[in-house]
Amino acid sequence: MQTPSRVASLIIAAAAAVAPAAAGAPAPARSSSAPALCHSVVHHGVLPTWARTGFSDPRPRLPHVLGRSGEIAALVFGYPLRSPPAQDRSNKILWVSRRDVRPLSDLRIRAQRMEGRRRVGRPVTRVVVGGPGPSGIDLPAPGCWRLTLRWSGRTDELDLRYSI
Repeated sequence: MQTPSRVASLIIAAAAAVAPAAAGAPAPARSSSAPALCHSVVHHGVLPTWARTGFSDPRPRLPHVLGRSGEIAALVFGYPLRSPPAQDRSNKILWVSRRDVRPLSDLRIRAQRMEGRRRVGRPVTRVVVGGPGPSGIDLPAPGCWRLTLRWSGRTDELDLRYSI
């Protein structure tokens, strides 16, 4: 029979083993040939400091998704995103680059629908003329979409979920 202190030690050890993943630590290395699991992480808290320009509230809160490399944020004014688009509102996304952008450098988006790690259908492209800024990004089907974003010599990637 295990003593209460032994049980407590096992619980603490198990919690310590999963804590790095829960705290946002990097995931274990994966094969470079297999895409990552499509998973849209929408934050509903305060925007990162670098993404707050233009807001009167010093700590604005709204749904947002950060690029994997931390170079871009998608501020989702049209939350939740819909496919097909809702009749009464648009799929409005304000794209914010962490660093200065070159003038007249369009934001080019390659969107691939995913089911887990599997690509589904053909990718679609969208362009936000003039670079990161306000946009209406409609995608052709509901599901998890992996967006590869290119602008001003930079690249980042994020996943967005579109619902029915």
